[in-house]
Formats: sequence, C-alpha cells, structure tokens
Amino acid sequence: MFSEEETRNETKGEWYVRQLLGSCNIQGSKWFHILSGNLSHQIEHHLFPDIPANRYAEIAVEVRALCVKYNLPYNTGSLIRQFSTVIMRILRMSLPGKSGTRNPVAA
Repeated sequence: MFSEEETRNETKGEWYVRQLLGSCNIQGSKWFHILSGNLSHQIEHHLFPDIPANRYAEIAVEVRALCVKYNLPYNTGSLIRQFSTVIMRILRMSLPGKSGTRNPVAA
C-alpha cells in the first residue's frame, strides 16, 4: 500500500498509522478468536507485535476508540468480506501498469 519512498522518513506516529491502514481484523465470536489463535486481531498484532495474543481483544477496544477520536479507519469485517477484499486487491495489483502503492490517507 505504501511505496518505499513514502516510508523512508516516516515518524513513529506515521508508522503506527501505516500499520493500522495496512491491517484488518476479522469479526467473530470469542471461540472464533481462540480457535484462530487470535489471528483475527491483525490490527492489534501489527501495532503491538510483542503483546501476547490473548490480550488483543482487550486492546482492540482502546485502539478502536483512538481511531474514532482521530478519524482513522478501523478495518474489520466478516471472514468472507475480508477474504474477498484481499482477493480483489491481489487481482487489481496484478494488472499491468498498476503499482499497487498509494497512500489511502492522502487520497
């Protein structure tokens, strides 16, 4: 989503925004999260990779509140929705002449 040039001199805050924009969560029940090894909380994993996975659901509440406060997207949806989004992105980026890099915040 971001070119190497766009990330070259990024601040710590810009790094966090990039992690947020480049990740998505999958909605599901508590058992869904447990059985997926909490991989359904990719946003929190990318923001805080050193935190144990069993804490992601707790942190997700705070991350979502910060997104609302600063008008940032918190990309979450069903497994089918998120999977289809990934497939569409792969297809779009595989077309000739598409670099696949852009900054969605600047758009």
